[in-house]
Amino acid sequence: MKNNNRHKKKKPRKKEEGAKPVDQNYSKTESIRLNKFIAHAGLCSRREADKLIEEGNVYVNGKLVKELGVSVQRKDTVTVDGQTLTLEPFTYLLLNKSRNTITTTDDDRGRKTVMDEVENATGSRVYPVGRLDRNTTGLLILTNDGDLAHRLMHPSYKVRKTYEVESQRMLTDEELAKLRAGVELEDGPAKGHYVERYVDAPKQFLISVFEGRNHLIRRMVEYFGTEVTRLKRVEYAGLNLKDVKMGRWRFLKQKEINNLRKLVKLEPLDFKKS
Repeated sequence: MKNNNRHKKKKPRKKEEGAKPVDQNYSKTESIRLNKFIAHAGLCSRREADKLIEEGNVYVNGKLVKELGVSVQRKDTVTVDGQTLTLEPFTYLLLNKSRNTITTTDDDRGRKTVMDEVENATGSRVYPVGRLDRNTTGLLILTNDGDLAHRLMHPSYKVRKTYEVESQRMLTDEELAKLRAGVELEDGPAKGHYVERYVDAPKQFLISVFEGRNHLIRRMVEYFGTEVTRLKRVEYAGLNLKDVKMGRWRFLKQKEINNLRKLVKLEPLDFKKS
């Protein structure tokens, strides 16, 4: 029987676009809490903004403001430590960080930073959410959404991070089981909530954690008298590195952004207004 569908033209799959910078939709005369203004300018979280205000580091239209709860407008000039802030559109990037790259916005020793990998990406100033060691590769979010960045890093929200680990020697099944149960480090216990060895690469395993202490995975491996030879973050807060090559980045999609905000109990953004 002749196949009548053989030459039927397939409909192109609709491509889901990344979310370009999202306007914050404040009019020039709308009242905004000062700490919210500072956070939405990408400088820090609202709680940290309150500290800056109380410590006398914030000026509005040239006048020192130390009182919490003050409201400002988009047209006002807000200055923190001599830096004038603006409510730039929110920008959200996912970077596949390469090896030998510093997770900071600049480096006084001239070393390569994550900003070098996303420079000229947007007209907005973005900041890395958390840190990855210099020689740790993989998934890193960069944004100027101060509230989101702060909550993603805060331990109370228990954001999951999954790493691909290669150790100098193969960890035994008993040692991997110990990682699942928890090991005692100098700054407290740490456990892998998911630990699974690669069948075809016995020195490699996946491990998921819900905290972000410095060098945590490396220290957990060192507990067994060996060390990490390769470390890559492959998942963060439900995001992964699919279709993002090493050293490259992409904009987060609208659904991904609001999933992140929902995860840390922030209101979703209305992209239809942007």
